[in-house]
Amino acid sequence: MTGADLQPYKMSFAVGGLLLNESVEVARMHAPSEAWDATLRRALEGGVTSLPKAASRRRTLREIVNRISTLSDEELGYLVQVADRQDQQALLWLATCRAYRFVREFATEVIHERFLSFQLDLPLESFDVLFAAKAEWDEGLAGISPTTRAKLRQVLFRMMREANVISDDNRILSAYVSPRLKAILAEKNPRDLVVFPGLSRDGGAL
Repeated sequence: MTGADLQPYKMSFAVGGLLLNESVEVARMHAPSEAWDATLRRALEGGVTSLPKAASRRRTLREIVNRISTLSDEELGYLVQVADRQDQQALLWLATCRAYRFVREFATEVIHERFLSFQLDLPLESFDVLFAAKAEWDEGLAGISPTTRAKLRQVLFRMMREANVISDDNRILSAYVSPRLKAILAEKNPRDLVVFPGLSRDGGAL
């Protein structure tokens, strides 16, 4: 993402996990020329079948829109019309990395670097180490309570398992996306490939 280093830290990703089925459903509702606020209103009015009708529903839908709105029209079309489940997982992981600076930094500064050095285990403490390093110079992160931080860690690791970034026993997995999806991502921004372990070994170039 251009200017990602200037993106403020938003930490609202502690909702559910990857939310794959719900995200695809909301993406299918979205028309290319439509404002995302309008899509959100229709999703709230029409209902997303797998979401509970509870107070948390609005928050979950806002979270979904926040993520998938980072995808281009071409990527959204591929997500709902072409992608198999594996490519859908990849696109939603990418959308989360684009939406949340901390998630992208964890993917690039921790997962990518560990993969390159053949340290394929991903201890829970790796989240805490990065969080503490970033919180030293960011007041927003520094103000997050230990309880919330633990919840964020739990959700991020769940999300990575659901996206096949890590295994059930927290081992980093070599990513696979279809050649067609890789071509779409590489043409738009090759640096995006770095969030997928093994797809980009030098931080961007194919």
